[in-house]
Amino acid sequence: MQMRRRFKQTTSLQDRLSDFIAGARSEADGGPGGADQYEMLKKIRQAEAAANIERWAASPELQPPK
Repeated sequence: MQMRRRFKQTTSLQDRLSDFIAGARSEADGGPGGADQYEMLKKIRQAEAAANIERWAASPELQPPK
């Protein structure tokens, strides 16, 4: 049986998503239009949605009472 490769993330999901969004946005803006740019913009929208969901799930209103 193979062992799963596990590792700890050194940065938060929010930080990783914002870094990806910033890099992908500059790449999409600098390149020529077309299918590649459309796919990159689609990935950016998905990452922004994931960041919004992460922010919502971590909000104080959704935390269990103490």
